Amino acid sequence: MHPDLQGIKVAVLGGDAREIILVSELSRLGIKLQVVGLPVQNTPNVTTCCNIADALRGVQAVILPVPGINKDGTVYSIFNDQPLELNEKLLVSLPADTPVFAGFARELLVKMVKRCNLRLIEVLKQDHVAILNSIPSAEGAVQMAMEATPITIHGSNSFVLGYGRTGATLARLLQGMGAKVTVVARKEAHLARVYEIGMRPLTYDDLLKHVSEADIIFNTVPALVLTSGVLSRASSEVVIIDLASPPGGTDFDAAERLGIKALLAPGLPGKVAPKTAGQILAQVIPRLLAEELGL
Repeated sequence: MHPDLQGIKVAVLGGDAREIILVSELSRLGIKLQVVGLPVQNTPNVTTCCNIADALRGVQAVILPVPGINKDGTVYSIFNDQPLELNEKLLVSLPADTPVFAGFARELLVKMVKRCNLRLIEVLKQDHVAILNSIPSAEGAVQMAMEATPITIHGSNSFVLGYGRTGATLARLLQGMGAKVTVVARKEAHLARVYEIGMRPLTYDDLLKHVSEADIIFNTVPALVLTSGVLSRASSEVVIIDLASPPGGTDFDAAERLGIKALLAPGLPGKVAPKTAGQILAQVIPRLLAEELGL
């Protein structure tokens, strides 16, 4: 059951198909939404704005897209021809302690919110949200691999780098499809769990020795783990699907030099299952709004 959020005013800035679903769900709760950068005209309780300044006027909370803002300060927004720039001059117009929601926040957004005395809530850092979000991420990664390789997932040597929320979901999905799954992880507890459920555990030190066996490598680690040294040992026919946030965990220049197909795949939930991903956000954000606004 959702909290009573009737009449509160919230700005929604940019986004993709996930945010369209989110706006629709929030409007049903009676929230007054001031939206820029989304095609949501004619939605009840929604005012579409021409710019960010208008969208921020008089609101009690701000919702940014899952990827937040880009390095240049523009809001992630796939429906806008013109970039939506978010800066401190705009944010400082908000009352102190106004909550600002994003899926995750890059360094620039963290700094701006802090300087303007606002509160940043990174939704995907909430464990249950990240776990739910890992489902469309994993399915999308497998879809990309199926399209990029001439072999079936069944019987493939599939390596998963990282055993966090997405890595664990992805490894189980691959195993269920009949892949021979190798999981590369750091924590001994993760390696033990991987072994217990019938997959092969490897440390990152082991990766260099065994990477040549991989048909497909799925990376979930947001750090450079597929270095030029590792890639030089890989098969030239291997396909890499990198799910880590940009710039990913792959040396893409080295992959290109070596003739290895390497694909960066951020934001998969919004591309392959926007309805599900938007519904996940709509399950969580009303509760967070109520908590942050003391309702």
